[in-house]
Amino acid sequence: MAIGAIQAIEEAGLKPAKDITIISVDAVKGAFEAMIAGKLNVSVECSPLLGPQLMAAVKDIKAGKPLQKRIVTEEGIFPMEVAASEFPKRKY
Repeated sequence: MAIGAIQAIEEAGLKPAKDITIISVDAVKGAFEAMIAGKLNVSVECSPLLGPQLMAAVKDIKAGKPLQKRIVTEEGIFPMEVAASEFPKRKY
């Protein structure tokens, strides 16, 4: 949706990330490309890569360890300034 908003902002003659602050959710590669291009300010990660955390919880249960009431997923917040250095690490 943020990429579509960027297109609409540009079509309106405005500069995304300058005239209007743009924040996206999911931190996908396209968002990083937009940040590198200076068109997106921040992307907040909502990672689909939860498999390893899930399997660790399953192993703990099988080993008789108590499961935490709340398991915080490993995610991040990426401002435009770190996009170029973080982009090569993106898996999705």
